[in-house]
Amino acid sequence: MGIGLGAFPYIMNAGETSASDKVVVGVIGLAGMGWSNLQSILKVPGVECGALCDVDSNVLNERAAETEKLTGRKPRLFGDFRKMLEQKDIDAVIIATPDHWHCIQMVMACEAGKDVYIEKPLANSIQETNIMVDATKRYNTVAQVGQWQRSDPHWMDSVKYLHEGHIGRIRIVKAWSYVGWKGELPVVPDEPAPRGVDYDMWLGPAPSRPFNRNRFHHNFRWYWDYAGGLMTDWGVHLLDYGLFGMDSYVPDAIMSTGGKYAYPNDDMQTPDTQVATYDFGDFALIWEHTIGIYGSNYGRGHGVAFIGDYGTLVVDRSGWEMIPESRGTGVKEGLERVPLQKSTGRGLDLHMEDFIRCIKTRERPACDIEIGGHNARFAHLGNIAQRLGRKLYWDGDNQRFINDPEADAFSTVEYRAPWKLPVV
Repeated sequence: MGIGLGAFPYIMNAGETSASDKVVVGVIGLAGMGWSNLQSILKVPGVECGALCDVDSNVLNERAAETEKLTGRKPRLFGDFRKMLEQKDIDAVIIATPDHWHCIQMVMACEAGKDVYIEKPLANSIQETNIMVDATKRYNTVAQVGQWQRSDPHWMDSVKYLHEGHIGRIRIVKAWSYVGWKGELPVVPDEPAPRGVDYDMWLGPAPSRPFNRNRFHHNFRWYWDYAGGLMTDWGVHLLDYGLFGMDSYVPDAIMSTGGKYAYPNDDMQTPDTQVATYDFGDFALIWEHTIGIYGSNYGRGHGVAFIGDYGTLVVDRSGWEMIPESRGTGVKEGLERVPLQKSTGRGLDLHMEDFIRCIKTRERPACDIEIGGHNARFAHLGNIAQRLGRKLYWDGDNQRFINDPEADAFSTVEYRAPWKLPVV
């Protein structure tokens, strides 16, 4: 079932950034991709770092010193993102906090008149995803989602080749991430939060729990309170190109199996092994992930494969290639193998350049909120099917499961007081 991604209009309001102005950015969340994103965006001419925010003062002070060394300027520092959003001279914010924070912080940034670069996945639930999409439309926010492969030329070239019809009808699309470098996460006892960490603020709308180092910083992604495991972490990158390549975004049905097959007694909650199948009526998209092994799909630890009547197109972060069918009924006379078309290695930098350009022109970014929203919902559908252990049917028009209130409950979220789900 194909649907268009028609752009919603961006209108420059009085007083907004013009093409000749500098762009001042602030960053919320600096322990991981927030710092990588800041380094990348500062390469764009005319961009300045005005402020940094993190609930861990140890990380905040370290990044402040590195930013001052990089730019020659000392940014303002905040432990509470709301105070940073009050700064009138901040034009745009980068949100790179754990997934459970994305919705509140992005909606408040939209309300404050800031444009937003937000890390993937867009949100930690389908309900939050839809609220964020609505917020950008209401406030005419330029929002770039951190799926930077949308700005990487070789990924775009692979889809162009695909859409030209060279490999014929496609019945199966495979996307996968085999994370061989990661092993088990040993169980450790709860302990006091480290000095300098505002742990209550880190939890925010998530359930109140004692501090545990396993749930903090990078490892948050393995716990349902804050994220959705590999499905939402790597999945939104790779599933995005499966959907983009097929120009189809809403499945009819979803099935998923998996669990903690590799490390059944470790501390992770999300599956270390998972397979999800999305049925679109005339083709199937299959997601696979593992932790602890790299796997062997076309010799690539991650990637997307479009399996067509005449050949298979395979793409990952290193490049793309097309392997023709060599036997059977799918041989196409004259179709030659396309050798590896290599990546430029500049995907993130190009994504930031696109974001700044769109701030100035008010055009639609390469990975706008609609694209990021489709991918977040899609990944959550796979996780919900795995957690319930049965086939689900999805009504994309009404954003709900068909006659399945139990599944619908998994698409919503409850916030811990005093935090409240934003209303747009």
